[in-house]
Amino acid sequence: MSDFTTKALEEIRGLGATYIWYTGIIMHATQTDYSQYGIKSDNPAVVKGKAGSPYAIRDYYDVDPDLATKVENRMQEFSNLIRRTHRAGLGVIIDFVPNHVARQYHSNACPDGVEDLGAGDNREWAFSSQNNFYYLPGQELTITSPDESAVYQEFPAKATGNDVFSASPSRDDWYETVKLNYGVDICSGRVPHFNPIPSTWKKMLHILLYWVKKGIDGFRCDMAEMVPVEFWEWVIPQVKRENPNIVFIAEVYNPAEYRNYIYKGHFDYLYDKVGLYDTLKAVSQLHCSAQSITYCWQSVDDIRRHMLYFLENHDEQRISSDFFVCKAEKGRAPLLVSTLMGQNPMMIYFGQELGEPGMDEEGFSGRDGRTSIFDYWTIDSIRRWRNKGKFNNELLTEKEIELRLFYQKILYIKEKNAIFCKGDFYDLMYVNPDIHQQYIFLRHFNGKLALVVANFADNDASVQINIPEDVMRLYGIESSDNLSAIDLLSDKEYYIPFDPQSPIEITAPALGGLILSF
Repeated sequence: MSDFTTKALEEIRGLGATYIWYTGIIMHATQTDYSQYGIKSDNPAVVKGKAGSPYAIRDYYDVDPDLATKVENRMQEFSNLIRRTHRAGLGVIIDFVPNHVARQYHSNACPDGVEDLGAGDNREWAFSSQNNFYYLPGQELTITSPDESAVYQEFPAKATGNDVFSASPSRDDWYETVKLNYGVDICSGRVPHFNPIPSTWKKMLHILLYWVKKGIDGFRCDMAEMVPVEFWEWVIPQVKRENPNIVFIAEVYNPAEYRNYIYKGHFDYLYDKVGLYDTLKAVSQLHCSAQSITYCWQSVDDIRRHMLYFLENHDEQRISSDFFVCKAEKGRAPLLVSTLMGQNPMMIYFGQELGEPGMDEEGFSGRDGRTSIFDYWTIDSIRRWRNKGKFNNELLTEKEIELRLFYQKILYIKEKNAIFCKGDFYDLMYVNPDIHQQYIFLRHFNGKLALVVANFADNDASVQINIPEDVMRLYGIESSDNLSAIDLLSDKEYYIPFDPQSPIEITAPALGGLILSF
């Protein structure tokens, strides 16, 4: 945490970020021995990797010791980090992992009088709304570490975090975690038992308020859709009474549940993974037409302001990895779309702006195009940008510097131009059905107009863009032979004819595009 110095945070803010999501703040299971600090060691058989998964929570009330300079001062170091982050003009988001905890969960740091998770459970019952876990009565769970050096036994066995009710979960299951019980009888057809209020609900409210009082600004809620929406309906308003500005972001992958988690569950933002992310990836890989982007926003048009866009995160493959598009520059056109298409926010994963390939074989996760969250590892691009605390371009390659400047420019355009923060969006693809490797749209606000052309092709593309008469009428544009425009990316001046009877002819740079401000 101390390595996020004032200089580092100023550079992150200077990139164009407004919030920073610190992953893995809450203590999780690990193979590292912290017993000298009064932290009981975890059994290696139920820890993925050496560092352990930051989503196998060991103590909801404590900061992870891996992140501290002095382990005994870890909570104070976190408080200092919050203050530095706020001074740099950034909000603080942390993970809240509500669906599952580490097999050996136990809180040493909980306030006096707080009952630990599972402490009051009746383990002879497979399900009770007042139990915190789900049990397999009479069955013993045995897990052996991959190298057979450690064996973990549990009686009675508990269900895994991914809802596997078996005493023999597979390696592909979330075997290192146990499912939290929110009053849903999963084995009896997911029958809800919410009256009286389940024990887990009350304990989770206390945990959320505990972190809000530390001064954070938001929660990214891991696998929020695996927790009943009724819990969120109950808990989020109570948290927002403590701090009305707190932000709740849901990791949700089922589009059928989107509106439920927004309108009933009170979430501010939802992951747009199975929609825009998956589509932009497919368009970048030339597996589908850019025309398909239109369907993405249309399917969530009524809730688009609540959708959080991204091109990378810890679960997904890096853009420049062999598993995505092999080339960081191929992320520029998707960035134009995801950043400038709507009024909603978008998220950048650390190192994305440097083209970090994530092609190392880091241990548990292997060589999969992702940056490991399970093992201790150096991210080469970040290490060189950090440059022993200088946080500068000195050790970066020309390509990395150029890419970072591109990201910075796009994020600056988004933040500083009201047309992209507040303006209307108008998709032009329906009048340009023969265009498949470019995505084209207009933004309009307060009498100002911008035309965005995102070019997914490897070559400069000469495109003819039809502007419908409806747009001319809607925005009060008169036909003209030479409307003046500036490309906000290159500062080049253009004179564009706006006439519904004849298309605009323009050349969009390879793997990038144009942002024409009229």
